[in-house]
Amino acid sequence: MSTRPLIVLLAALACVGCQTVQTTQPGAVGVDRKQIMLVSEEQVEQGAQEAYGQELQKAKSQGALNANAKQHQRVQAISKRLIPQTTIFRPDASQWKWEINVQTSEDVNAYCMPGGKIMVYTGLIEQLDTTDAELAAVIGHEIAHALREHSRERISRAYAEQLALTGVAVATGASDTTMAIASQVSAVTFTLPHSREQEAEADRIGLELMARAGYDPNASVSLWQKMAKAAGGGPPEFLSTHPSSGSRIKDLEANIPRVLPLYQAAKK
Repeated sequence: MSTRPLIVLLAALACVGCQTVQTTQPGAVGVDRKQIMLVSEEQVEQGAQEAYGQELQKAKSQGALNANAKQHQRVQAISKRLIPQTTIFRPDASQWKWEINVQTSEDVNAYCMPGGKIMVYTGLIEQLDTTDAELAAVIGHEIAHALREHSRERISRAYAEQLALTGVAVATGASDTTMAIASQVSAVTFTLPHSREQEAEADRIGLELMARAGYDPNASVSLWQKMAKAAGGGPPEFLSTHPSSGSRIKDLEANIPRVLPLYQAAKK
């Protein structure tokens, strides 16, 4: 078989069971990219539920789950102001089974798995001495990844790459068990970095979520300044799939005027 027919065949196979979807409304920040999905939303949410349950059990066994009641209450209060704003981007998010927890860890990190499974590490609170608005910036950013179904998109891309390499028509993911999907959700949450495109989308949507919830969007800039200082500046942008702190801050600053009226309206 010549190269061109092979490429056409693989492209056709890659589209078996695929969907081009608009996961969210654009909002004031204008995130409107369409995404190609090869696995179902239901599969990924079931996998996320399993993966999150495993993380909760692990943290609980180590005495690291919600060990500080004050920190847990604080994270819950901030998250509960952000969550109602998610319906601006996707109304069905109001039906998600949201969970909000804090894990004792020195890692300066947080995540939100598909379906609204939030975890904040104490290192983010303690090492950066974050304000409520700065915490809202991080949590809003992580919620945005879930709203945009970035995990589902990354799993779909992995399937497409596997298909292109093997030529085996498994792209629908129909045979994958919940445990297999859970493993993939864990991998994209803890191991594989988001793309620059996905990070930029999460930054912008997170910015709008925090503004609508009444948190000063300028805190997103001070947060990343603290992040950059803690990381010693971080790797050069061309060596990472993540935006550099400098370019990230510039993008946030460019979008703050779009959401500032929302913040001002929320404060009235």
